[in-house]
Amino acid sequence: MPGKGRFTLIGAVMLLSVAGGMLLAHRTRFGTNVFALGGGEATARMMGVPIARTTILIYAFSGFMAGLAGIVFAIYTAAGYPLATVGVELNAIAAVVIGGTLLSGGSGTVLGTLFGVLTMGLIQTYIVFDGTLSSWWTKIVIGMLLFLFIVLQKGLLTIGAARRTG
Repeated sequence: MPGKGRFTLIGAVMLLSVAGGMLLAHRTRFGTNVFALGGGEATARMMGVPIARTTILIYAFSGFMAGLAGIVFAIYTAAGYPLATVGVELNAIAAVVIGGTLLSGGSGTVLGTLFGVLTMGLIQTYIVFDGTLSSWWTKIVIGMLLFLFIVLQKGLLTIGAARRTG
């Protein structure tokens, strides 16, 4: 078990990243601009959001967080193999969607994403420790959950639009 029940540097970095992300997303003008841009570029432009500047800052922050994740992963594995995480893109998208972020944009929380990641970890741990299922079942279950949540989001958006129009 990683950490063996101790609070480690990796845990501290993760908690600080979540807290920093929550503050940045929900308590700053930059976070408001990101949500506005996620809701639609034309709408954000009408609201006075600096589109180019916000987009560049989003990419810069994303690069910083990716670099931080790479450093943490290198510390965790005590290796620097760059192809170790190839194929986890589906897991990342699924965790964000399970956490409540809309794929259509403009809505979501960092805490929700954390709960999505924890849910994904719980599912993967159960499948691996069950022993009777192949590890490929994690990809199948994650894909099914992602599909389910996408259909659920689409249904909720359709119901919301129907209520607004009539």
